[in-house]
Amino acid sequence: MNYILFDGTVRNALLPFTYTKPVADLRIGILTIREKWEQHLGFTTTTLTEEYLEEKYPMVEMEQNVMINASFLPNKKLIEIVKELNKNQAIFKNDEVIAFFTDETQEEVDFDNYEQIEVDFDVLQIKNTWDLFSLNHIAIKEDFDLITEGRKSLPIPKGVQYLNKENIFIEEGAEILFSVLNASEGPIYIGKNSQIMEGSLIKGPFSLGENSVIKMGAKIYTGTTVGPYCKVGGEVNNSVIMGYSNKGHDGFLGNSVLGEWCNIGADSNNSNLKNNYSEVRLWNYEKEGFDKTGLQFCGLMMGDHSKCAINTMFNTGTVVGVSSNIYGSNFPRNFIPSFSWGGAAGFSTYQINKAKETANLVFKRRDLEFDEKEQRILEHVFKITEKYRNF
Repeated sequence: MNYILFDGTVRNALLPFTYTKPVADLRIGILTIREKWEQHLGFTTTTLTEEYLEEKYPMVEMEQNVMINASFLPNKKLIEIVKELNKNQAIFKNDEVIAFFTDETQEEVDFDNYEQIEVDFDVLQIKNTWDLFSLNHIAIKEDFDLITEGRKSLPIPKGVQYLNKENIFIEEGAEILFSVLNASEGPIYIGKNSQIMEGSLIKGPFSLGENSVIKMGAKIYTGTTVGPYCKVGGEVNNSVIMGYSNKGHDGFLGNSVLGEWCNIGADSNNSNLKNNYSEVRLWNYEKEGFDKTGLQFCGLMMGDHSKCAINTMFNTGTVVGVSSNIYGSNFPRNFIPSFSWGGAAGFSTYQINKAKETANLVFKRRDLEFDEKEQRILEHVFKITEKYRNF
């Protein structure tokens, strides 16, 4: 069977992260959503997404296909139903389609002509940016069970203090030095060739991606994911760092999501609670205004390629778009458009040629190529976000 992951109705609610990638390639828990589906299904997947992303994330259509809404996270019960889908069948949860069968002769899909299979068990769905951190502790536990089933962890090194050894899994090549791993409230997953430096304190659920580093004396609290090829130090609580991003120094990051290729300067901090303890409002790209989240704790949402200088301060519920650079004293505003350059004193446009130069240098540091596909995506995002840069 050919499986295709599509963005669904929530794609715009997940901006700025989905400016540069499909919903399927967002990371929550240990794995990306795509990796979860592929691990469960035993098949590779392709993607139906925005036209300007298709060059990097193409769709492969075959004679028979199952289309899967990438905002839903798979579990064993759901996978059983998806694998049994036949012609003119679709799976729904609360009026939202999860998956449906199509064939190459089908010109259009009319669910009124489908047998609609209603799911009556819990299925995690990512509907908003803040779901990425607020559901992360559950996603880590589910991914941990999926990845480690029937496998044996490397032994915990001497000198490492730990609680609940059975809930700690260490992959090949990982190095842990004189640290504390507390898995009493949830699992701790240490990826391949990663490193936890001396004096780090880590409380699960927690995931450390392949080739990532936790720096000396870091304090990592529950519900935190550090993706592959990241460097993280200081204090981090209930946050998702998707990959290839650095928060290498002291400072607090809490109830937050960082995209890929981000950098947080030394001693930078975000607030995750308003002084009056009221509900946090967050910039909504669909409504083009601030909207209620229902959350009391909500920190920083930073899109791919964005960076901040040392001692940057972010207010509760700040959204930073793609490829922005923030610096200077005092708090910048709570919505910083893509390709912004500046801070509380004001912003100017970070021109696309300069942004591409920086991205090229950053990719080279990881021995990767900032190729023409990546360049065209960034150029397109620059154009479609121009309306927000009314400085």
